[in-house]
Amino acid sequence: MFTQRNLLTLWLLLLLYVPGRALRFNLFRKNLDPQEGDVRLFGSNSIHEGRVEVYHDGTWGTVCDDNWDVTEAQVVCRQLSFPGAKSVVTGKDYGQAPGPIWLDDISCKGIESHLVNCVSKRWGETDCTHKEDVGVICETGSTNVTISDSTLSLDHSISLSDDFGQILDSGNGCDFLIFVQSPAGSKKEDGTPEKVETTICAHKIILSQFPLFNASEGITNVTVNIRASCQSHFTSFIRYMYTRKMDVTFSSVQCIHWMASNFGVKQLMEDVGRLFSKMLPDDNSFHNQVSLYEYAVETEDLILKENCIQYLAWNYQSLTGSPAWTELPVELLAALLARSDLVVPDEYFVLQTLERWIKESGNSTSLETQADLLSHIRFPMIPAEKLFELESASPLYTTHKNMYRDSMLKAFQFNVLLFSNLQINPTFNKENDDYQSRIYTAEPWSTVVDPLSASLYGQSTTKSFSTPIHNSLIFKDNKIQWVANVLKTQQECSNHGLRCESFPVATLLPQNQVSQESNILFRNWLVLKCRGKYVCQVQGFKGNLAPITANGIQVLAYPCPDDLFTYQFVVRPEYI
Repeated sequence: MFTQRNLLTLWLLLLLYVPGRALRFNLFRKNLDPQEGDVRLFGSNSIHEGRVEVYHDGTWGTVCDDNWDVTEAQVVCRQLSFPGAKSVVTGKDYGQAPGPIWLDDISCKGIESHLVNCVSKRWGETDCTHKEDVGVICETGSTNVTISDSTLSLDHSISLSDDFGQILDSGNGCDFLIFVQSPAGSKKEDGTPEKVETTICAHKIILSQFPLFNASEGITNVTVNIRASCQSHFTSFIRYMYTRKMDVTFSSVQCIHWMASNFGVKQLMEDVGRLFSKMLPDDNSFHNQVSLYEYAVETEDLILKENCIQYLAWNYQSLTGSPAWTELPVELLAALLARSDLVVPDEYFVLQTLERWIKESGNSTSLETQADLLSHIRFPMIPAEKLFELESASPLYTTHKNMYRDSMLKAFQFNVLLFSNLQINPTFNKENDDYQSRIYTAEPWSTVVDPLSASLYGQSTTKSFSTPIHNSLIFKDNKIQWVANVLKTQQECSNHGLRCESFPVATLLPQNQVSQESNILFRNWLVLKCRGKYVCQVQGFKGNLAPITANGIQVLAYPCPDDLFTYQFVVRPEYI
């Protein structure tokens, strides 16, 4: 029998075990003001995610994403007392950062206790803008933490989970009934649909943490209607409310995510949503990926939404040739066109695919919407020889003549004037996305290394190629030589004068230097394709190296069976 003593014990346990609200003690640090070198995550509703900011000289400032990867993210997350880092976030809007950019070109070994212990440029010395502010998502594990490293949190959920689960399983003291109904697929004699019903006897004190259950005073039950395919998972979902533990499989992931979304269990929704990344490569038609994006918008799961957009941006070229392309929602297309991590042959390809989408959508897309989409095209990045063809080749030139002419004028100026000359124009803004490259894979900007083919045919995994030092036409004959390689052993690294911490590792080394007076910097990229079919990872080079593993753990965003990669090395110059 569930006695008053049992109930009192349950209340006390709940006081200790409320997610995100564990008892915190600040007994030993009298000064709670930020200290020099403190870090915080800002601009997100989640305590474990946000823009990285560091405190220096009495002011919070941001960190540039140059050379930033999971090693640096690990240092930040550990400094904030999180178990580790889940991922690095770039290009996400965490709100306007009003302060300075304090740190740039950071290089951590991964063992530092504070971010300021890592090697970097001097305070405030940077060539970045706030568009390059880096963010991180930290692992939450089973420990509740606060943003400051001055706090100690108690969380006994590991030992309490089984106890709470037994309370649910026993049914002792339950005071709130959940009637679960699902369509049975047949009808009664009066023609009404038959339903499969299950009753769960729960505890109001537990469910009151989740307002959408409406387990308030005076309410003793609730009826929940769910799909028949999800009914078998509902008890596990309710048990999660008690234990914060659940086994999720691919067959249950969509049901669990839908339940978590509908009942406002945000942490479960976000963590389960990450499992969808393993399913994204499974549909060559891209219908599933687009449907999953629309589902993420409907459920307001921002992490899942970003995951879908990122996969489609990396695989944009395949998407444009798929059956789903012409049915792409306008909002999704605009989100893709706004990204700098769009993996495409060149900017002219982006324009051509957009023009085709607009033409095939017919009158369903207003002229205003067409103009808004076209504004995302980075005309200065279109190869100069293609600019001359636009007036006669573009099917939309006549319809949007003024926009095309203004954009082409800007592009021609970019191709024939030095950046220093352009800056004299008061209307010129060097931070405008129009002057930033995406990840262009067409010649001469990239080369491909396929270790499997090289092994089969006795070929080298080393490739040499040359590129102009910049996209602008005035640098067309000013070349830089590159050597790309995939190294698999420490011996190979030693032979190249390198020290590698994990394998395989990709290297992209310049063979001649660019004059500092040219004000050009290279932010090169490595594009990993799984079996040559879909892009599963895109990452920047750090010190001419791009490790494929970190501490023995794959850092791939999307799975690739047997790790059969082709490596595409992409040179990306930009003015500074």
